[in-house]
Order: sequence, then C-alpha cells, then structure tokens
Amino acid sequence: MELSKLLITLLLILLPSTQAANSDLFREYIGAEFNSIKFSDVPINSNVEFHFILAFAIDYTTSSSSSPTNGQFNVFWDADNLSPSQVSSIKSQHSNVKVALSLGGDSVGSGSAYFDPSSVDSWVSNAVSSLTHIIEQYGLDGIDIDYEHFKSDPETFAQCIGKLITTLKQNGVISFASIAPFDDDQVQSHYLALWKSYGHVIDYVNFQFYAYDQGTTVSQFMNYFQTQSSNYNGGKVLASFSTDGSGGLSPETGFFTACGKLRSQKQLHWYLCLVCR
Repeated sequence: MELSKLLITLLLILLPSTQAANSDLFREYIGAEFNSIKFSDVPINSNVEFHFILAFAIDYTTSSSSSPTNGQFNVFWDADNLSPSQVSSIKSQHSNVKVALSLGGDSVGSGSAYFDPSSVDSWVSNAVSSLTHIIEQYGLDGIDIDYEHFKSDPETFAQCIGKLITTLKQNGVISFASIAPFDDDQVQSHYLALWKSYGHVIDYVNFQFYAYDQGTTVSQFMNYFQTQSSNYNGGKVLASFSTDGSGGLSPETGFFTACGKLRSQKQLHWYLCLVCR
C-alpha cells in the first residue's frame, strides 16, 4: 500500500476509537497535482464526517499567461478525474461524504495566485455569481479559503471574503466554510482581520501546521496548536499534516502522539489530514 493511503487508513482506524461515531472530521485536499487521483482511490471510513476539498478554484484566466479576473472564478483542479458526475457518485455511495472547493492556493501557471480585487462590491458580485455556478454544476457543499498572496490590505480581504461567505450561506448555496491560514505575518494579518469581523460565519480553521519547519517536534506542535487556537479563539482549529514530508510534524515522527496528548487535555476535538494529491 502506498504511504499516503497507509496513513489515511491508520488515521481513520484511530479516529473512531477516541470519540463517538460521526463526531470526528477528516478533510483531504485533492486535485491540485493532476496525478489522476479519483475520489474512489481514497479509503473512506463511515464513522467520520469526510470532506474532500477540490483544489483549486482561482479568479484568474485559464490562458497560458493567466491574469486576475476580479472575482470571476475558474476551475483549476483535475476536472477530468474529479468531474460533476464523479462528485455525485462518491456522495451517493457514502452518506458521510461532502465535497467543497478551495479558493486561491499558492500559484497559478508559473506565478503566484494573488488576491487582487478591483473593489469590494465588484469582487463580491463576481465571486458570488461565478462560484454559485461552479458549486451548483458540481453539486458541492462548501468552500475553503486558501489565498496565500495578497495585493490588498487586510480589511479589504476581510470584507470581500466575509461578504462572499455570508451571501453564499444566506442564498443556501453552501452549508459550511473554512479558512486555511499559516504562520506568516502577512498571511496572518489578513486572516485574523477576517476572523475578527466574520469569524461567526467560518466553520473550520484548516490551519497549515505542515507549513512549519520540517523536523517539528511533538512539544513544538502542541505549542503551535495552542497558539493558533488562541489566535482563532472560539474556532474549530483542525490539526493537520502532509504526507509528502515537506514540513511540520509527520505521523512517523509523532503526529498521532501529539494529537492524543491534546485530546487527553481536552484541547483537540477535530482532525484534518492534508494529503498532497
């Protein structure tokens, strides 16, 4: 069994033993690497709520020289292997599965994917329209915010994203929303501004603990988790790792140990696994 599948299987075995059925959450980003991974390739345990997050929808043109579109989103994930019919199929086979899309990401084409609105109102209008179309076409349930580069101030980001999430929820287009910050001054300034004004409409904080240095120890991970839980006070902060070993605390070096300790201290109630696919 390949390493990523082994780790997923191990995590899904461990989760139900620590808490009542359907009280744990497992999330996986999928589709960004165009390596022909399908939903059906991932083991799904019926005792957890399971979210696939399609990576990514980006408000850039799809041409070879991509440029910002001021909130008019296009699909940039592996749509050949993760199509609307395949979303419908995996959800019909597993009642505990929901599927979301993630906005932004690190890069587009050969450059960075910047959050670059012309104005709050125009960006929100375009984003609501274009994302509603994609979400309804694919039969999706939620959105994740993963912008990592910015050409706007934190307040503009907060207003754009906050109003987008609020409108999509009020319109019944999505049932949940998450954000995916990491420990970088510029990134945190934008997401903390969003959290301050619109934390009440954000359901999960997919904090990128795998963005910390490779070789993170169990005690360091626990300190990082406590710090970010304080930053996003009142939020459902999810523990995370990456299967490519590029950073953070891996399962081989103590991820499950750290999570077990946090849970025994009643500080951890939710799980996220990031799998690079």
